[in-house]
Amino acid sequence: MAGMNMQQMMKQARKMQEQLAAAEDNLKTQTVDTSAGGGMVKVTMTGDMKIESIKIDPNACDPEDVEMLQDMIMAAVNEAIRSVGELANKQMGAITGGLNIPGMPF
Repeated sequence: MAGMNMQQMMKQARKMQEQLAAAEDNLKTQTVDTSAGGGMVKVTMTGDMKIESIKIDPNACDPEDVEMLQDMIMAAVNEAIRSVGELANKQMGAITGGLNIPGMPF
């Protein structure tokens, strides 16, 4: 009887592993779009945390205030990272049922 439970657990673990791998592949195809500075800096990032594009409104390029532009870029990138984390948590959490699995970033 205990052998059957262990077999079922292993089968479920394999199924969950396959679902997690599929979800990770799916994340790679999704993007998040974020902005900072009232839309003056826009960042598009993939679900696997690769920046696809950064768009800067020409009005954001004040040579007298380069720090503000740097801050807007940093804010937009950080928001993209946060959004990808939420996306991953949502997708992976649906598979794991909210279990905290060591080594998993969600």
